[in-house]
Amino acid sequence: MDSFNYLDSFILSAESGSFSAAARRLGLTPAAVSKNVARLEANLGARLFQRSTRSLTLTEAGERFLARVAGPVQELQGAIADLARDGDVPAGRLKVGMALAVGRTYLVPLLGEFVRRHPAVLPDWHFDNRQVDLIGDGYDAAIGGGIELTQGIVARELARVHIVAAASPAFMAGLPVPRHPADLADLPGIARRSAPSGRLRSWTLRSRAGDEALADFRAVAVFDDPEAMARAAACGAGIALLPTPHAVPLLESGELVRLLPDWHADGGPLSIYYPSKRLLPSKTRVFVDFVVEQFRANGLAERLRAV
Repeated sequence: MDSFNYLDSFILSAESGSFSAAARRLGLTPAAVSKNVARLEANLGARLFQRSTRSLTLTEAGERFLARVAGPVQELQGAIADLARDGDVPAGRLKVGMALAVGRTYLVPLLGEFVRRHPAVLPDWHFDNRQVDLIGDGYDAAIGGGIELTQGIVARELARVHIVAAASPAFMAGLPVPRHPADLADLPGIARRSAPSGRLRSWTLRSRAGDEALADFRAVAVFDDPEAMARAAACGAGIALLPTPHAVPLLESGELVRLLPDWHADGGPLSIYYPSKRLLPSKTRVFVDFVVEQFRANGLAERLRAV
């Protein structure tokens, strides 16, 4: 099986750009991973990586080799894992990253049932709005929206996020009910700044009839956190264009009312993502399957849809 070990070390190093990150995924030392890659290069008679003290990059030969072997190796190791899985009891620490509000509102209520089903698994959940580095930081899985998938990462969609306009009942008292996105123009609202780019977000809403219109308003505050925007809107600070995971609980409680109910924007998928399925640990596999199952069984995907 040495050849598989050499290939695993090569593929994970290529995907992460680091012997150290590959070592964490494989449970080896960086020196052992480097040695495995060196032995593979010796067997092939070709240099696969350009190495320096600060970077690890594929050579042209390395890029060609990765393109040829990554898929077949994954399929072969998946077949081996399937055969070994029958007696595999999910166990161990399960490190999962998740967006703050999404985790607290939708995942924490599922924790008791997951622990009941898999008592040998220790959930180690990290709540953070940033996109985590699964391979580099040793996460088993993560949950969030707006995820940029890199090589070696796969995702399963949990729900489709929509963007809706909302405000508090007290704020709307005495104001005319907006009928079209253009009617928002003179209203004060909470704008959102994109954390990665620093730019203010703008949304084009689509109606049930297929019409499109830019939703604009008079910004009285700028936040970079949609949960804070939702809370500010519920306190009467103004209108807000909110992702449904943040808006729905407050709409259901009556703290917010939806404006323009026939209009929404597509905010992309809310997904659970994890390293590629090559020898996926059973603790990760059962967690991913459990979360997908619960979102379907409990109607969470439908709950987050605006239409």
